[in-house]
Amino acid sequence: MLVNRKIIQCGALASILCFAALTTGSLFAQDASPSGSPPAGAAATPAVQAATPAPTPILPDSTGTVNNGGTGIDLAWPAPAKADAKTSLSTGEPTTDDAGKTTIGANSELVKNIAHNKISINVVWTLVTGFLVMFMQAGFALVETGLCRAKSAAHVMSTNFMIYGLGMLGFWICGFAIMFGGVGVGPGAIGAQPSLGQGIALLNKELTIPIFGKPFGIAGGTGFFLGNNVFDTAIFALFLFEMVFMDTTATIPTGAMAERWNFKNFILYGFWVGMFPYALFGNWVWGGGWLAQLGMNFGLGHGHVDFAGSSVVHQTGGMIALAGAWVLGARLGKFGPDGKPRPIPGHNIPMVMLGTFILAFGWFGFNPGSTLAGTDNRIAIIAVNTMLASASGALFAMLAMMWKFGKPDPSMMCNGMLAGLVAITAPCAFVNAPGAVLIGALAGLLVVASAFFVERVLKIDDPVGAISVHGTCGSLGVLTVGLFANGSYGQGWGGVHKLIKDGVMQTITNDGAKETIDKFNKLLADGWSDQGVTGCFGTFFGSAYNDWSQLGAEVVGTCTNLVFVTLFALAWFKLSGLIIPLRSQRADEITGLDIPEMGAEAYPDYQQSDKSSPAISEPVSAKPD
Repeated sequence: MLVNRKIIQCGALASILCFAALTTGSLFAQDASPSGSPPAGAAATPAVQAATPAPTPILPDSTGTVNNGGTGIDLAWPAPAKADAKTSLSTGEPTTDDAGKTTIGANSELVKNIAHNKISINVVWTLVTGFLVMFMQAGFALVETGLCRAKSAAHVMSTNFMIYGLGMLGFWICGFAIMFGGVGVGPGAIGAQPSLGQGIALLNKELTIPIFGKPFGIAGGTGFFLGNNVFDTAIFALFLFEMVFMDTTATIPTGAMAERWNFKNFILYGFWVGMFPYALFGNWVWGGGWLAQLGMNFGLGHGHVDFAGSSVVHQTGGMIALAGAWVLGARLGKFGPDGKPRPIPGHNIPMVMLGTFILAFGWFGFNPGSTLAGTDNRIAIIAVNTMLASASGALFAMLAMMWKFGKPDPSMMCNGMLAGLVAITAPCAFVNAPGAVLIGALAGLLVVASAFFVERVLKIDDPVGAISVHGTCGSLGVLTVGLFANGSYGQGWGGVHKLIKDGVMQTITNDGAKETIDKFNKLLADGWSDQGVTGCFGTFFGSAYNDWSQLGAEVVGTCTNLVFVTLFALAWFKLSGLIIPLRSQRADEITGLDIPEMGAEAYPDYQQSDKSSPAISEPVSAKPD
């Protein structure tokens, strides 16, 4: 009865919060509305009106710009169309070229159609790769369920299933707004244009505070509930892609906390993780926040660079998993009376391996899709690097297990492949093929060492190895950007341009001033080469110089994630446990959580022996001393 009363209270509180967020979102929408409506206090409304005017219709493509379908400006990036000697297209007004031929202006139907096709290709690419990432949820469900015992299989599968909807609604309520509400005004390369359309400019509110005399972006301020003020094709495409990324973060802790997590408490977690932790750290890196500004503000490379989410997605999920598994305690019997860990094998290794293959397939959406542009041919390099790192990770994890125990462990082979994929996620666009293989090998070795460290030294029970795969190898991945990036991609990333000529370097930051842009264009015309993201060992992989400051930015971001996300998650699990108990009932854990918490067995037609569970002797606690 007490639990039911608490659930009702939580529901009421959630309703109030949602109403407040909706009201806030409406206020932001009124402030940023492009419809031309007068401000609220501009004129008094007459007491009697002859007729109420009809509301302005919402355009199908964009409320922010009539050009969202594509114009000449969308052809100005990454290379202006007029720079091609074989075409007469121009991104500006019609002019006469050196041959006396009149070029086609930006407002011509031909240019608009070409630009529209470019934007359309990018939108379709982003959506399709987002669909692939969504299907990774099935992979996570299979891996986690297979690595757990049959008696709680329906419970583990259900957490992986419901986190999709719970996290999505939380992200829709405020997570997206916090993360990307200011991305339209964040730091970027000189001349850069949004790949999904000009409607991204509607995301134009970032909460910024001055620290050390520099602007620090903290959180976005528009896009709550995807209201009419952001009703735009570019923004909706971005929402879908980033939502499925958030869901990857959200589902990582379900593995580390499996087989003893109270499902009612899990429901609260599902909303929280979609609304706050991923969104806040994501804003700092991808939303134009303070970690992205480290290059412009403090000269640390191009800022904290994470191409597809080794830190934003995977390390965040791993740190939440670390905090949750520590607060929750180990499964009953996991640690013996002597404090030593005892094995609890999973019930279905083929399920684990099938899930791993699904995840590897989905990663072709995860990493190449992060270009947000099917017209960016870098997707080929990203896809191959992703593939190579996964193979290398599986191989070296297998070799490590054979060296240590004499036999390969199928589950560790799977975790080795996933570790390679997690580690290559941040540097996939910035390294060459040998670098990708090296990163995968390091991840394969590290995940084995980390798994034993977490279990034997930290005394934390992680049934699926999520902390090691995502937390440890996510940290490794983002650090390798600062180690092995070769400068061939990411020019102007974070608003920082590093130009080299004859061994001399000049750095230009994009402050938007005409003098800065003119200087940058003159340097390019004089033969200076704009360098991409470069690591401290970049010259070993083909770059023109080594950039130790980039490693500094990666270290700052990694440590920030470790401290902020872990402490935030610890506070959440402690607080939510006061509202609804975090842990399932002891008797339910022993018999299995399927019937007590889910009301259905995963395998009702099979008699379960539960031979993998270690003996539980009183008074052994779930949490080792």
